[in-house]
Amino acid sequence: MSSLTRIAIAGALGRMGQAVRAIVDADPALALAGRFDRPGVAGDGLVTVAEALGAADVVIDFTTPEASAALAAEAAGRGVALIIGSTGLSPDHIRRINEAAGRVAVVRTGNFSLGVNMLIGLVGQAARALPADAYDIEVFEAHHRRKVDAPSGTALMLGEAAARGRGVALSDVSRRGRDGLTGPRPEGEIGFSVMRGGDIIGEHSVSFAADEEILTLSHSARDRSLFARGAVVAARWAVSQPPGAYDMQDVLGFRTR
Repeated sequence: MSSLTRIAIAGALGRMGQAVRAIVDADPALALAGRFDRPGVAGDGLVTVAEALGAADVVIDFTTPEASAALAAEAAGRGVALIIGSTGLSPDHIRRINEAAGRVAVVRTGNFSLGVNMLIGLVGQAARALPADAYDIEVFEAHHRRKVDAPSGTALMLGEAAARGRGVALSDVSRRGRDGLTGPRPEGEIGFSVMRGGDIIGEHSVSFAADEEILTLSHSARDRSLFARGAVVAARWAVSQPPGAYDMQDVLGFRTR
């Protein structure tokens, strides 16, 4: 392996792909192995998936669920580590990505921000400490008008952290929306509220609401480069890891295996 970490970029013409390229170009310890976008999209220095993977140690992918699952199989076949930031993955997409993780290191997360990953840990701690019969949990998230999935991957990660803290399955207690005569809120419910509008990069908060007080833990993203920078950190980490399915809690050392 070269002393440089050779990074390929999927979805190269998207906002995140361009942000990743800027960070790779600015770091002398990194080398751009190749950039590619959707099939049939050419120009602007783009290469094929095969050409990019053939020159790479790791590929960073912020595309779509189906594209990520397909790329996972190709990367695994070439022994290339994979960093996935796509959200809205179905169980089948996750299954296919996990199959690839049996052959190469795959870091997959709904958010590469260090601050968000700290928030996830704090939410889990608060959920363990604040009883369900006294504190209602509501997860709020806001993103730009172009985002196609809801709740966001990060919001679901926060909901999962809260559910784990209370020792329950999120699927058993989540409420994704309210409309009409919904009745009183059930004890232990974890609610999700969503906003889409403008060019909001990412706002996430988790409120623990009791009769006497409300505790709110929140994170605001100010620039998309923070996600790209986190993905590059994950890429440099992944190239030295054995095959497996990882997330940013592993990358940052918050979890021991």
